[in-house]
Amino acid sequence: MTDRVVTLTVDLDRDYRIDDVENITNAIRMIKGVAAVDIDVATPETYWAKTTARQELCEKIFKVLRDE
Repeated sequence: MTDRVVTLTVDLDRDYRIDDVENITNAIRMIKGVAAVDIDVATPETYWAKTTARQELCEKIFKVLRDE
């Protein structure tokens, strides 16, 4: 038996103003099978998580480059 999918998560390429994201959400709503589109507003925690992930990735890249 195959697995069933109930949710897809879409990450945007950058932060958008709430009024600019209306066209994106409308386009997603037009896709067959889409029941709802929810918007998550960026918070300070969002920026902290992105900064932390970026810093950790940079550290790993620099470590690889130094060890060569």
